[in-house]
Amino acid sequence: MKLPSSGYIWMNGQMVEWEKATIHVLSHVIHYGTSWFEGIRAYNTPKGTAIFRLHEHIKRLERSLRIYHTEMPYSVEEIEQACIDVVKANNLKSAYLRPVIYRGYGELGVSPLQSPVEASVAAWELGAYLGEAAERGANVCVSSWNRLPPNTMPALAKAGGNYMNAQLMKMEAIRNGYDEAITLDIYGNVSEASGANIFLVQDGVLYTPPVGDSLLMGITRDTILTIAQELVLEVKETLIPRGMVYTADEIFLAGTAVEINYVRSVDKLTVGAGTMGEVTKKLRTRLLDIVQNANDPHNWLTFVK
Repeated sequence: MKLPSSGYIWMNGQMVEWEKATIHVLSHVIHYGTSWFEGIRAYNTPKGTAIFRLHEHIKRLERSLRIYHTEMPYSVEEIEQACIDVVKANNLKSAYLRPVIYRGYGELGVSPLQSPVEASVAAWELGAYLGEAAERGANVCVSSWNRLPPNTMPALAKAGGNYMNAQLMKMEAIRNGYDEAITLDIYGNVSEASGANIFLVQDGVLYTPPVGDSLLMGITRDTILTIAQELVLEVKETLIPRGMVYTADEIFLAGTAVEINYVRSVDKLTVGAGTMGEVTKKLRTRLLDIVQNANDPHNWLTFVK
């Protein structure tokens, strides 16, 4: 599906028309993948448009740059305001936001140090990330591609270059008729999906891999862990062997784009009854109540005035 255009994109402090928001072909980011980004959702609530966990997303963006010895060219507060301004400038009631920091046109070599650090924020309307799989459940496979070990490319950084690894998994899944791929670490333990974290339920216990297992520290992941505690669910952050995805009672994917999407099957084996499980349903209902109805005791919503 073609990306739907909005009117304006914020670039380096200026609102630029969508079609004119371009960079030079010799920008460092194009050749070496030197970018860091976030995916953020804004929701249309009864109290007005609200951006979900904006501050946490931009703080993670800042930390992603720090891992690569790079400073953001704007403060956290300035990037947060840019996100708000883009939603307003495009008159969006609900939106997907994409703040991205990247190395621009300067030198062209492996070292990025002489290339300027630039910033952009775009926003557009986004429906269900996995399309019809949002309703019927996702059919996933275990990818033949592994996540990179932590001491190769740091998974804690939401860096553009990292997603070359994710693209291989996603393309393999689509070519073979699946909606999404689950990937393993180099030891054969479950890590995450190509663009989302993963949770399993077995005998009423909620399992998810630990942050050291070559995965991104997801904002939605953290949200679910908080909600699970409120719902008095037993949670175990632990290594998950591949075999558990075939025996779990429930599996779901979690992320800003995918929100909470239950998994219907893994490698053509049906998960549970093949429908959304009770634990998944409770967590999803509570999350949607926060973002759609603004029932937000945690102050996770930033309203676009």
